[in-house]
Amino acid sequence: MDAARLKESWSQVAAHGEQVPIYFYSTLFLAYPETRRMFPTNMAGQRDKLVSALGHIVSHVDQLDRLAEFLQQLGADHRKYAVRAEHYPAVGQALLATLRHFLRDAWTDELAKDWADAYELIAQVMIEAAEKAEAVDPPWWEAEVISHEQRTFDVAVLTVRPDYLLRFTPGQSIGVAHPAVRAWRYYSPANAPRRDGTIELHVRVTPGGAVSSRLVYGCAAGDCIYLAAPVGDRLTLRPAGSSDLLILAGGTGWAPMKALLEQVAAEDSRRQVALYVGARTRLEFYDTDAIDKLASSWPWLTVNHVVSLDFQRPGDLVHPVDRALADGDWRSRHVYVCGSDQMVAQSVASLTQAGYHAGQLHHEGFGGHWYGPTWRASTTPDNSGGVR
Repeated sequence: MDAARLKESWSQVAAHGEQVPIYFYSTLFLAYPETRRMFPTNMAGQRDKLVSALGHIVSHVDQLDRLAEFLQQLGADHRKYAVRAEHYPAVGQALLATLRHFLRDAWTDELAKDWADAYELIAQVMIEAAEKAEAVDPPWWEAEVISHEQRTFDVAVLTVRPDYLLRFTPGQSIGVAHPAVRAWRYYSPANAPRRDGTIELHVRVTPGGAVSSRLVYGCAAGDCIYLAAPVGDRLTLRPAGSSDLLILAGGTGWAPMKALLEQVAAEDSRRQVALYVGARTRLEFYDTDAIDKLASSWPWLTVNHVVSLDFQRPGDLVHPVDRALADGDWRSRHVYVCGSDQMVAQSVASLTQAGYHAGQLHHEGFGGHWYGPTWRASTTPDNSGGVR
């Protein structure tokens, strides 16, 4: 398997843009129409995920240790979409047909064998990871909504209790689905693991977001939702060791930061933590009481609220990173950033320009969860344990 040849051929295919996933899914659904029900009606976002994930896989094809971890996460995560071992050959055939179509004369027997071998390895790792995960955790948990608080027009805080313990690490994200919507979305718990197993979710409605709309406007105490196994480690405390922290949170990006703070408190460490929480207006600080309570309880925590919009200075926007950099030099600390794509991108750029190095900056990346499934299905579980 020639890694350089795989990378070069993929760069040629990827140059065709959105035509690549369109052709792939058309090929898959025509040859295997039974797979169509596993995907959302609107495939626009799905097409982006396919190209992004394939690009990540190919770019790391010569770094098998890193790639294996990524594929194992994908394999385990795909279980909640009712993906089984018998689906992999269908996807492989559609992928090879897509590559052949766009490469045309450049599609040689040698290249075809390289891609077939690569996909066989990918499928094997993902299938084995799914089987291993199946022995430990179910594909999803049913969870009862214990409380539902409408904090602002478009933000709700839900407390849910899974039917049995869902293990996670603060900073990770869990899949969330509503029985009425055939889709999953990721949310980071706003708490460290609790003895009673309950999980706090902070949800903001996103434009066109069927899951977020249901959770905010169509959910109440006593309802049932579905949760999936945690993913990701970019926002966990492990990479930071025992160092002091600077935390920058925007909007509902406060949720995983709240969980990290609870973990710091539970560890009884000597960390010092500076927290900057941002919102567009004062009315959008939806969890102020909880933040004030934490600040008064933990002497190692300092809190700063940052309002982006100043109506007396309408052209001047202030972000948490701006205030933090103005307040002092934090380059001895690890920095955790969570918020909108724009907020994270701007924060990382400003910190980098100010001399902070990549190893001390922790964020999920831009454009959502990079570890999302390559061809994720959108089926949701029914109450009998099957899928619909």
